[in-house]
Amino acid sequence: MKFLAASLALALGAPVPTIAAELPVAATYAMPETETWDMTSAAGRTYRIFVSRPSGEAPEGGFPVLYILDGNAMFAGFAEARRIQGFGGRDLDKMIVVGIGHPGDQVYDPRRMEDFTAPVTSPALKQLYAKYPSGGRDAFRDFLLGELKPAIAKRYAVHPVRQSLYGHSLGGLFALHLFYSHPGAFDTIVAASPSIWWDDQAILTEEAAWRTRAEKDGKAARRTRMLLIAGEFETEGSIAQDSAALAARLAPLSSAGLRSEFLLLDGETHVTVPHRSITATMRAVMRWP
Repeated sequence: MKFLAASLALALGAPVPTIAAELPVAATYAMPETETWDMTSAAGRTYRIFVSRPSGEAPEGGFPVLYILDGNAMFAGFAEARRIQGFGGRDLDKMIVVGIGHPGDQVYDPRRMEDFTAPVTSPALKQLYAKYPSGGRDAFRDFLLGELKPAIAKRYAVHPVRQSLYGHSLGGLFALHLFYSHPGAFDTIVAASPSIWWDDQAILTEEAAWRTRAEKDGKAARRTRMLLIAGEFETEGSIAQDSAALAARLAPLSSAGLRSEFLLLDGETHVTVPHRSITATMRAVMRWP
């Protein structure tokens, strides 16, 4: 009857009566099987920690853990993908997803640039990003490895080795930094759309130093798996090209035991890569041994 009355009113040119007052009061949606809290690092920086965890008992040895950088932007997609995989029959839901973000509602908080980068040396980049701090990579790394990971281990039944890290864009650059500088800190590193271009490709110096170690000692190559992901249309900063070139440089190290893979997502841009990369990331996390 209400629909009929509204249609008749439109036909006669009369005002349409509002029914908004009869709608239920909206409430904030809480994603099932998740929780969040704020955590202040030893360096005095506050992070918002998002956790998605299975409701059942942990498997023998504990749940695998996937740490997600840029948690404000990325966590929800990964959390719901994890939960719905319970219907897939491949146990991709049997992991804990930990998003690392910042307090507030911004999708990408400007503080991420400080967390994910080393001190900038390029004069042009310094001028371009003069309003934003950078160079806090070491402090964030210490928080992630020395404070957050132990806190998660105390709170949940997690596997001590089956722990992975996902980073996109500058987060992907940070993921590469950990891959080169702290082999074994994570079982699997997923670097999606890594900003290899940043600061005149300064990350290549770290890669060269890591390669020298890996060629001399196969243990450095075997300690962490690498999944590189890029979008077909990521021309900004030559991200797709740089990622493919890195994959080609890593491939020969398979003879030293390195397990690396490159996934080029057709039709995707820098903004759309994260959504398409979720399932591939979850599969990489669950590979064992």
